[in-house]
Amino acid sequence: MKELRTEINIQASPEGVWAVLTDFDSYPDWNPFIRSIEGKPEKGKRFKVTIQQPDSRPMTFNPVCLEMDESREFRWLGHLLFRGLFDGEHIFELQPGPDGTTRFIHRERFSGLLVPLLWKQLDTKARQGFEMMNLELKKRAEDKTGKEKADSFR
Repeated sequence: MKELRTEINIQASPEGVWAVLTDFDSYPDWNPFIRSIEGKPEKGKRFKVTIQQPDSRPMTFNPVCLEMDESREFRWLGHLLFRGLFDGEHIFELQPGPDGTTRFIHRERFSGLLVPLLWKQLDTKARQGFEMMNLELKKRAEDKTGKEKADSFR
């Protein structure tokens, strides 16, 4: 098993970050890595995800939602062709920080026969995709928080 892990601090509450993260209809507008999520991810249910690593073609799959814990965690498990060949448990964790901030942890646990062959690509292109998404999520959540604060002063 291999794990890819990235983290970023966001100047917005976990609720604010969660609102952006789960606004799946807006993904095409801002998310450079997860291009779309179709369906409503609910624990135990399948939904449709399209990802696109940098300089790669889009890939669509139908993972099962493992966890959808509001403002805390969203997690799914996907497979390539069949279980045990190449499996990925994708995890988004939101940890509350001081002063209403959020630590966003974006990671994936990979297992299966193909992982050793694909690890170098995952550790470069997938990592780059994670980091690009993290930065755009941070920007969008902080912009939204800034607008909400400005509106509250009016």
